[in-house]
Amino acid sequence: MLDFLIEGFKQLTISQVAMWAIGALLIYLAIKKDMEPALLLPMGFGAILVNLPLSPVIKEGSGIISSLFAVGIEASEAMPLLLFIGIGAMIDFGPLLTNPKLFILGGAAQFGIFITVLLAAMIGFPLTDAASIGIIGAADGPTAIHVANTLNSQYLSAIVVVAYSYMALVPIVQPLVIKMCTTKKERTIHMKYASGEISQATRIMFPIIVTIISGLIAPESLSLVGMLMFGNLIRECGVLKSLSDTAQTVFANIITLLLGITIAFQMQADKFLRIETVIIMLLGLFAFVFDTIGGVMCAKFMNLFSKEKINPMIGAAGISAFPMAARVVQKMGLKEDSSNHLLMHAVGANVSGQIASAVVGGLIIGLVTKLM
Repeated sequence: MLDFLIEGFKQLTISQVAMWAIGALLIYLAIKKDMEPALLLPMGFGAILVNLPLSPVIKEGSGIISSLFAVGIEASEAMPLLLFIGIGAMIDFGPLLTNPKLFILGGAAQFGIFITVLLAAMIGFPLTDAASIGIIGAADGPTAIHVANTLNSQYLSAIVVVAYSYMALVPIVQPLVIKMCTTKKERTIHMKYASGEISQATRIMFPIIVTIISGLIAPESLSLVGMLMFGNLIRECGVLKSLSDTAQTVFANIITLLLGITIAFQMQADKFLRIETVIIMLLGLFAFVFDTIGGVMCAKFMNLFSKEKINPMIGAAGISAFPMAARVVQKMGLKEDSSNHLLMHAVGANVSGQIASAVVGGLIIGLVTKLM
């Protein structure tokens, strides 16, 4: 009669317990190491929640997490797209508009994506999966979801979790890569910041123009770029201050929490604990590292032709992880020279990378779709 009380114990598997450990690790990193707690905490708790035997939260059609995933990610990608509105409202494009050549660094820092796509295809992954794996290098969760979901990748779970995990690992991985590619002298290069005032008309026109150009050259990127630029337009228009503040804080935080626990739907043991997941983690790290190297080396190449030298560390901020990558460069600059403030330059490259990663994601979807 009391068998139902131990039914869960009977159906518990070793792989589910392993996922509890992974979930506990994510929670530990969020709380003790302060690594993207708004994201890793719900992901970690969700990993435990969806790996409990007989859990109703993943029941098809009625489970809260399965329903959130079906509606918020699988069917419409509403959650990552809504998050881009909040991110857009946070972004100040002023540093980029003040120094437009930082656009180049944002583009160069997508270099690792294309190398990884080729490498994954050579290993044996189908082109749709290889393209989805490559985009992990941008360290941009919403773009990774968009690409993997649009291309119907069979490894969506691993790709999404790895992409968000590497976003959290930016402060650990990037300093190692930057030091590997630069000298002490290069890391202490000072850069002047031209603090010229950017007119409100320019700030308003910029997101509109970026949206139009992106829509023409990479239509598949328009969902991401459009929401990002819409959020920025809310910020810059000057008549929606309360909505801008809400989008940057409460709205973005709520979407991040819901997105984190919804992603956990893909962390069910039978979907996640596969050898392909380990390979995807390694390929994702490869893409992330070479994206960083691409940005740094591009900055060094630009210095060959520039009178005003660029601190090569700025190139590393060209990945999409905003604002973590810019903060990493600022901290490294101060560590090398306490009077060297690189934040505004790094932010310029960082927001450029935010746009570039979304555009590259759209280009990859378009190219793969035509090739298939």
